[in-house]
Amino acid sequence: MANEMTKKDIEKINEEIEYRKLVTRKNAIEAVKEARAQGDLSENFEYYAAKRDKNKNESRIRYLERLVKNAKIIEEDRKDDEVGLYSKVELYIEDDDETMNIKLVTSIRGDSLKGLISIDSPLGKAIKGHKVGDEVYVKVSDKYGYNAVIKNIEQTDDDGSDEIRSY
Repeated sequence: MANEMTKKDIEKINEEIEYRKLVTRKNAIEAVKEARAQGDLSENFEYYAAKRDKNKNESRIRYLERLVKNAKIIEEDRKDDEVGLYSKVELYIEDDDETMNIKLVTSIRGDSLKGLISIDSPLGKAIKGHKVGDEVYVKVSDKYGYNAVIKNIEQTDDDGSDEIRSY
């Protein structure tokens, strides 16, 4: 399944790939050379640590390149009075008698601990396209769901994060 991303997401990923190829890779190769020069590799922890770091960087580059290659580009279009991509939303959860604040983002930027909810999540799917005052049913599984009321919507231009989550 392709990850849905905006053009901004693709740009940020390409910037990270470029940095990792030009800066991080060069530093990692240099660290491996320096550690190798210290002699006996069988007991050289610095050499193994440098090799591990170099391999992690190469894995990250391959991962990011696959993301870009398999990405499905989506538009950031939304109406001013509806929940859409990058909307900050205040929700009232009836079952818990609590209010929560979230921001709807693309799946690659989702981080529920920071209140960044993916448009592909059950909550994201339930509220997208709704307006202030709408009551929505969030279906979590076949046996469980809950009601939420949209209390407020604030439109923003992007997710406010430069971080791409890795899997």
